Amino acid sequence: MQSPLLQSQLLRARSNVNLWKIPLALSLGGVALFGLTMVPDVLDALGIIHLPTWFTMGSIDDARAILSAMLGCVSTVLALIFSVALLVLSMVATLFGPRLLYRFLHDWVTQVTIGLFMATFVYLCLVFLVTHQDPHTTFIPQVSLIMAWLLVVASFSFLVVYSHRIAASIQNPDLVARIVDDIRPEISVPASVGSGEAPGADVLDEQAAEGAGVECPVSGYVQEIDHAALVAEAASAGAVVHVLFRPGQFVLRGERLASVSSARRGTDLARRVLARVAIGRHRTIEQDPEFGIAQIVEIALRALSPAVNDTFTGVACVDWMGDALLVAAEAPVHDGCWFDRAGKLRLHVRPLPTERLVRIAFDQIRQAAADNPAVLIRMLDVIRRVAPRMQTDASRDALRAEADAIREASAAKVPIQLDRKDVEAAWKKASEALPA
Repeated sequence: MQSPLLQSQLLRARSNVNLWKIPLALSLGGVALFGLTMVPDVLDALGIIHLPTWFTMGSIDDARAILSAMLGCVSTVLALIFSVALLVLSMVATLFGPRLLYRFLHDWVTQVTIGLFMATFVYLCLVFLVTHQDPHTTFIPQVSLIMAWLLVVASFSFLVVYSHRIAASIQNPDLVARIVDDIRPEISVPASVGSGEAPGADVLDEQAAEGAGVECPVSGYVQEIDHAALVAEAASAGAVVHVLFRPGQFVLRGERLASVSSARRGTDLARRVLARVAIGRHRTIEQDPEFGIAQIVEIALRALSPAVNDTFTGVACVDWMGDALLVAAEAPVHDGCWFDRAGKLRLHVRPLPTERLVRIAFDQIRQAAADNPAVLIRMLDVIRRVAPRMQTDASRDALRAEADAIREASAAKVPIQLDRKDVEAAWKKASEALPA
C-alpha cells in the first residue's frame, strides 16, 4: 500500500501543467488592492480626511456609468482572450503537435494577461458593489474609481504585449529556436557533491542487479531526479542508489525503478528514493534534453508530411537541430556517477549518450525526407559542420552512420540524377569532415 504522503507527491508530480495559478494569484491580489484603496475612501466618507476637489470622477450617476462601461469592456475582452488562447492551442496541436501545448500553457505572458484582466474584473465588481446611494447616504469611492481606471489601462496595455507574444511564438523558426534555448541548460548534468573514481560499467551493472529493488508504485515518465538529495540520503544510510531509468523514460507500475545496495539494516531508504524521483504522465524538458530534440523532430515531421509539404520549415528544423547537437557536443561528458564529500559513490543514473541524441535528431527526419533532396543536403551539411566539434568517437561514428544512411536514402528514393549528384557531393564533404 502507498502511504498518503507518497500518493500526494505522485499526484502533484502528475498535475504539473496548469493555466490557473497566476490568474488566481492576481485575482486575489485584486481583492487585496480593493481593501487598500477602500481605506482612504472610507476615511473621506467619515470626514476624517478630505480628498482634493480635483480628485473626483463625478457624481454617483457618473461613477456607475463609468464602472458599467469598464465592466462590460473588460468582460468582453476577457472572453475574447480565452477564445484566442483556445484557438492558439488548437492550432499548435494541429501544426506542431500536442506535446508542444505545455509551452503555451506555461507561457507567463499568457497567464499574466488572463490574470490581469481577471483581477481587473474582480476589482471592478467590488467597486461597483460598494458604490451606492440611498435616501440617507451617498458613497462614491473616488480613490477606488481612479485605481479601477488605472487597472483597465494597464490591462489593455498588456494586451498589446500578449498579442505580440502570440504572433511571435507561433512562427516556426522562433518556436524551434526557443526549444533549443530550453535544451541548453538541461544538457548540463548537476555537479556532484564530491569527487571520486567511478567503477567500471560491469561493476555498476552487477551492483544494480544484486541490490534491493525499489518498485515504482505507478506507471509514468521519470520527470526529475533530485540528485543532491539522493546522495545525502544514500550517504546517511551507507548505501549506493542505482536509478535504472533516466529522465524521459517510461516506467511501468511494479517495475524496478531503482536498486539500493549495501544499505544498513533498519533504514527505510526505498521510500525516500521514491520521494526524490518525480513520476508523471507527461515528459518534461527538465533534465530531459532528448525530449527537446524530439519536439523539433515532431515539428519537422509534420512540416514534411504530404498534407503540409513545407520544405522550408523542415530545413529550418534541421538547421536548429545542428545547434542543439552542438550544445550536446560541447557539454561535459558525464558518466552518471555522483559522490559524497568523502569521495564514495552514492548515486548512479544511466547517462544520456550523445550518440543517442544524434540518432534521435536524424533518423525520423531522414525517413520522412527520403525523397526530398533539399532536406537531405541540409542534413549532410549540418553533419559536416558539427562533426569536428564532437568529443567522442561514438558520436562521430553515429554521424558517419547517419551520413551513409542519407546517401542510401537518396540513391533509393530521389529519382532525378542531378539531385542525386548534389546529395553525393554533400556526402563527400561530410565524410571528409569525419576523421577516420
